[in-house]
Amino acid sequence: MLAGLRQYGDFPLPARADMNDVLAALAREAGWTVEADGTTFRQSPPPSHTGSFGVRPVESPLLKNCAVKECQPSVLRIDESLSPGSLDSMVISERENSRNEKYTSASPINSVIECLDADQLIQDVHSGMHQNDFTENSRVPVYVMLANGFINNCCQLIDPQGVRQELSHMKSLDVDGVVVECWWGVVEAWTPQKYVWSGYRELFNIIQEFKLKLQVLMAFHEYGGNDSGDVLISLPQWVLEIGKDNQDIFFTDREGRRNTECLSWGIDKERVLKGRTGIEVYFDFMRSFRTEFNDLFTEGLITAIEIGLGPSGELKYPSFSERLGWRYPGIGEFQCYDKYSQQNLRKAAKLRGHSFWARGPDNAGQYNSRPHETGFFCERGDYDSYFGRFFLHWYSQSLIDHADNVLSLASFAFEDTKIIVKVPAVYWWYRTASHAAELTAGYYNPTNQDGYSPVFEVLKKHSVIVKFVCSGLHVSGFENDEALVDPEVLSWQVLNSAWDRGLTVAGVNMLACYDRDGYRRVVEMAKPRNDPDHHRFSFFVYQQPSALSQGTICFPELDYFIKCMHGGITGDLVS
Repeated sequence: MLAGLRQYGDFPLPARADMNDVLAALAREAGWTVEADGTTFRQSPPPSHTGSFGVRPVESPLLKNCAVKECQPSVLRIDESLSPGSLDSMVISERENSRNEKYTSASPINSVIECLDADQLIQDVHSGMHQNDFTENSRVPVYVMLANGFINNCCQLIDPQGVRQELSHMKSLDVDGVVVECWWGVVEAWTPQKYVWSGYRELFNIIQEFKLKLQVLMAFHEYGGNDSGDVLISLPQWVLEIGKDNQDIFFTDREGRRNTECLSWGIDKERVLKGRTGIEVYFDFMRSFRTEFNDLFTEGLITAIEIGLGPSGELKYPSFSERLGWRYPGIGEFQCYDKYSQQNLRKAAKLRGHSFWARGPDNAGQYNSRPHETGFFCERGDYDSYFGRFFLHWYSQSLIDHADNVLSLASFAFEDTKIIVKVPAVYWWYRTASHAAELTAGYYNPTNQDGYSPVFEVLKKHSVIVKFVCSGLHVSGFENDEALVDPEVLSWQVLNSAWDRGLTVAGVNMLACYDRDGYRRVVEMAKPRNDPDHHRFSFFVYQQPSALSQGTICFPELDYFIKCMHGGITGDLVS
């Protein structure tokens, strides 16, 4: 928007213009005077003297309590909550009034209209805004993710009373449902195709007692790390045993370091898992779950299934592994150096007619590099060369193909059940040309390329719900300069790209807990005001690092957030 105003409207906006700068520029364009402290006023034209003539009394709510008098110069301060569209309507009105003065004789009615003071004008604008504000009539259901630790690595429910206490807290907060992660490494831990569901059966029965809706995540990744406490859930032990002899089943970086967070997508169609391919292993797990809990699907307790498609269950490469040394805001590393991915790359290069392109870039830096420190991601770097475009297209297409393959089987296993896919928010280095962190994560989204549309086309094919990770961040000036972040613009690109394709969109929080300002930003994202198409999230998932009963969550703030999402609080959102 700012670029368009500068280029086509000839508005002298500063490089880092905010909404006040835009409002001030629009006001000056309309002939108003805007002082440095924000005071804005327009000098009224001198009163005109015309002959007297009869005027029939006019009854109007606008004029009902107005006295006919000469106008004084109107003065107002720009209200920060006014949108550019609201001010623009004021500007147009002022232009029309000044144009019509040449042809219309002065009358008491004209005088009264000109005498509307600034407070009345702002009140009318606010009234019009609230007429279009549909937040009061839109309820976004809120689910809370059940903390890990209630089911051990032998798939036993170890604290039924703690579960009931946790669910009681959720009910007191008026949440709509609960999300449970169902771990591949727990259920099929020791022997291929031997599934143990007993702990989850007991857990789901307790959830049913509380009459909460249930969403289940098919978790094909490991859990554990700096923020997971004492809980550690690995991939199945029999898979790790295979990995000792064949480490290429795992994602691999340029230095040959293996990442065991999840299986490489290079083995999706390779029979390296005791005679099964990667996608066959996922399908057998999903089919077993659907058969085991058929009664809960029939009764309507399980309302949706989320399919884990990468690390943290998100559709992305494991490019930001803290275990391998990554720290924010590093650009991460490409994860395509296992032999199966390299075979696929060689095939793609040969089909393109350039076999020597069958390699990863050798100047893409390391996990904690900055874009300008590399030859590949820097301004006018190799990412936009012929080779760079070929490699990045192949790399992102591998992500898309993985999603397509797994979702095809998931749709078959969970027929007539809503399916959810989690999409990450890689917002650092977004204000650079290359968008380096997004590229290593698998999203080919530099400034001259739309990296989300091809992904969403495949998700649309399978009619999934896109669950987007919402940062809710307030970006500090230091972080803005240090990592050139832009979570807000990234969010709007992702959300609008999904909505434009008719996809249903939901949200999940990135951080463990927010303050009230963070909650407000998420609510604004979930239920955007003044959206002519009335887009909103279909639901929101609140995830937590520990159980609610442990007291680490600020209950008043969470209660405020849930009421906002349910539409019970609207006034504070615009305060």
